[in-house]
Amino acid sequence: MTSVLYSVEEGVATIMLDRPEVRNALNGVMCDALCEAAAKAAADTRVRLVLVRGNGPVFCAGADVKERQGMGKEQVRERRLKGFAAYAALEALPMPAIAVVQGAALGSGVEIAAACDFIVALPDAVFGTPEALRGTVGATQRLPRVLGKRLAKDLMFTGRRLSAAEAMALGFVSRISQNVEDEIAEMAKAIFAAPPEALRLAKRCIDRGVELDPQGALELELQAIDEQLASGQWMGKS
Repeated sequence: MTSVLYSVEEGVATIMLDRPEVRNALNGVMCDALCEAAAKAAADTRVRLVLVRGNGPVFCAGADVKERQGMGKEQVRERRLKGFAAYAALEALPMPAIAVVQGAALGSGVEIAAACDFIVALPDAVFGTPEALRGTVGATQRLPRVLGKRLAKDLMFTGRRLSAAEAMALGFVSRISQNVEDEIAEMAKAIFAAPPEALRLAKRCIDRGVELDPQGALELELQAIDEQLASGQWMGKS
């Protein structure tokens, strides 16, 4: 039985979480499959855009807690490392990656969505990180970087869930659409019209630059400019 579906059509790779019978709960097998799918997309020169989606009415309800039954400490730690690897693989994709979220994105679901470049949500989407309330530790790093530590603590300590509208107002969700396929098609059209190397370099500068001081970030952008100039692909329009 598969846990992740991977397909490529007209330059768009779709990574589909495929455990709808358990609300796409993340287990170790799915972690490995996400790493494999991300590696395929990254290595495929046809792929210009990656969509991360969930099969069924829920994007991802979090980690599969049933998987933990009978696990020892080392097994639990190893499983968490698999999760970290999966999120990092999505985050490291060189081309734009969009999470398309419907229903609940909780815990690991928030991590997967946050690892993408941005989120397009259906109106029914909700986001939460209830790990601490469930007696575990997780989802403590990406959300505070977007929402700030106080709101991230509110979600973590109280079980508060953000609606799609709240998440958009706070900058976690980029767009909300009832006609999500049309929305994605318009976004893909814009992305496909741009030089792919320019998008890759811009993504690298943004992702790495936010972790640097202003001078280091500026040097990173200059390095990207030099790379593009050396490639002969500079458009000279800005």
